[in-house]
Amino acid sequence: MSFCLARILVIGCALASCKGQEFNKNAEIEWDNMSKLTRKGSSEPLPKAFKSHVLPDFRMLPDFVVASSAIDQKDHFKPETGVRPLPNSVMPLLFPTSTVPPTESTQPKVLEMLCHIDRIYVRIRRDVFKTSDAYKYLKLGSCAVNQATPTHYYFLYLLTSDCDFIKESNVDHLTIKNVVHYLPTTPVVRDLLFDVPVQCNYQRLLHSYKVGLRPKLLRGTLFKSLRRKRPILLVPQDELGNVMTRPYVMGEGVFFAAKLADGTPAAADERIYINKCFITSSIVPSSPKYTIIDNYGCMVDGKKSVESKFLTGSSKMIQKFTINAFILTELASTSGTKQLYMHCDVSVGAQPPNDGLKACNYNQGTQMWDELYGDDTVCSCCDSTCSPLLRSRAKSKMVTSQPWKVDFEDDLTIKPLDANFGFKEDITTEKGWDDY
Repeated sequence: MSFCLARILVIGCALASCKGQEFNKNAEIEWDNMSKLTRKGSSEPLPKAFKSHVLPDFRMLPDFVVASSAIDQKDHFKPETGVRPLPNSVMPLLFPTSTVPPTESTQPKVLEMLCHIDRIYVRIRRDVFKTSDAYKYLKLGSCAVNQATPTHYYFLYLLTSDCDFIKESNVDHLTIKNVVHYLPTTPVVRDLLFDVPVQCNYQRLLHSYKVGLRPKLLRGTLFKSLRRKRPILLVPQDELGNVMTRPYVMGEGVFFAAKLADGTPAAADERIYINKCFITSSIVPSSPKYTIIDNYGCMVDGKKSVESKFLTGSSKMIQKFTINAFILTELASTSGTKQLYMHCDVSVGAQPPNDGLKACNYNQGTQMWDELYGDDTVCSCCDSTCSPLLRSRAKSKMVTSQPWKVDFEDDLTIKPLDANFGFKEDITTEKGWDDY
């Protein structure tokens, strides 16, 4: 006799003749497939009749340690203060000793049994009987053989069948019992009579134990500064520092100020740095652009125009700079006022400046770079690549200005020339020539 612990599966009766009495080879297919479900790691495909069943992949299931529910040790795992060693009684649960599984015999078994959550399968080899009609007197409880192959007689029954199954429940298992018996009623007996008890044990409860760990905290005080988000503004201005309300004229000085919003606190050793600035005709920063500040604070447009430079001020928390008013080439073909946007990457960092935080103007007279407030040596990288490694904890933020406008034409009418490259006398302007 052999028996196996049941695995919890949700399966249906794939055999159309579960309740019938006909004999055919489908019983062997049914037995083989149910047997595969009890072998962990089986990956062989199921026949088409089984494709609709929800079958677990046993390779993904964890290995469990079987422990008796009669010895409930959950009290040892309750959270508590302090530390203590684990009781010896729980050590086998948490640190099981590996055992070598017994080797199955390769000899064919006379009687075999499969246990499932909703059925029990039993089969007996036919060659143990000397008569061809022995199946008529072979019973599983009160149920007759319902399938057969050339090699075996099969009992394939659901637990709901009226086969005199006996159910017993104890603290650990639900046990289903029955008896396979052979009792011929013929005048002559050619085989030995027998009664073989069979049973399936189903685990009733599953407990999950975890070791509770309580960290031991070192006493002490940790101080961490709380940083509030500090909004930064980028404001177009006139040369007096007032907000610009009219369009700039081509060639006129355009002034910008990067500063914290009013009421935002700043430390005494902090300073605003402009890392990069570029101009676009759209509020979208990714559109075609013209860069005026780059390389972590280098006024690169100062190489092209002496008017492009950082400006000093009464507070280092307001960084001003200026450029000459211009328009982008993409707008030159249209008439009227052009609208532009300034986008700047701005940081609030500590002083003094360094390679990653600085404000460097290009001196066209000396062809050198000068830092606005600090040591000029931090600007020596402006003609190559500056490293941001010394930016400390300064956090940068991309800021976009309100749209600012440039008039393509001044109120002065452009005067045509005559053939001798002199101004025509019949052309008049709103301003007198003496004004120029």
